[in-house]
Amino acid sequence: MPGADGEDEEEEMPLSLRLSIADTLTLGNATCGFMAVYFTTTGILIPHLTGSDDSAGMARHSAATAVILMLCAAVFDLFDGLVARKLRSSPMGAELDNLSDLISFGLAPAYFVLVYGMVADDAHQRVAALGAIVVLLAVVLRLARFSCVTMKDGMFQGMPSPFGALTVVSIVLLELPFVATLLAILGTAWLMVSRVEYPKPRGRLAVAMLSWIVLSMGLLAAWAFDAPSGQLLLQTGCALQLVMGAVIPLFATARRVNNFRDNRREARAAQLP
Repeated sequence: MPGADGEDEEEEMPLSLRLSIADTLTLGNATCGFMAVYFTTTGILIPHLTGSDDSAGMARHSAATAVILMLCAAVFDLFDGLVARKLRSSPMGAELDNLSDLISFGLAPAYFVLVYGMVADDAHQRVAALGAIVVLLAVVLRLARFSCVTMKDGMFQGMPSPFGALTVVSIVLLELPFVATLLAILGTAWLMVSRVEYPKPRGRLAVAMLSWIVLSMGLLAAWAFDAPSGQLLLQTGCALQLVMGAVIPLFATARRVNNFRDNRREARAAQLP
């Protein structure tokens, strides 16, 4: 009967809209990304535009807070996948994950790059805006491809967006010359849309990633509170992030070359009488 069908639909609708524990973690990811944009605006951009007397100190604290929030978003992103596999995820899980990643690892780091260009030198604003757009579009393409392309189990195609976002902000915090900074940011954006394979953070790799995130938070806190050698510690951590971003593709490329050679050898051996 029509009335019964309508009642069934009303009973089923709330079930599809219920949030799972994994979805709640994903929303925490989105919240951290939004708050990172907030602190970048209120603590770095606005003091710079208004010429605040303590703009340097505010910028250091706010930059550290914004990056720590991006790191917290990466933690939420790490655990929502683990929880979803162990328990369950709602029908909205995949869409929520992509939308949250776009905020935390696309918008937030791109905006960080944009504000960096405005604060560093007014002459570089337009070029920094171009770099920020490239970062944002790279994450959009990376997430869209993730939804459409099926990879072998345990692997990503292209640098994962959380890792890419942390690499981008590390490049900015290193305070390299502007041209070198821009080239490194563009290189990171290219890696995100490349076909280089990256392992998924599972098991020991997930523990190692979580440990690295906690260590990075400590380095940022030491820098924010002007601890002894805080600047050196931060630069060391940022440099290590860049080294990892460069080394992983090299290992992946070397593995693909070795696999290609092994396949050719097997094909030749099969052709021999």
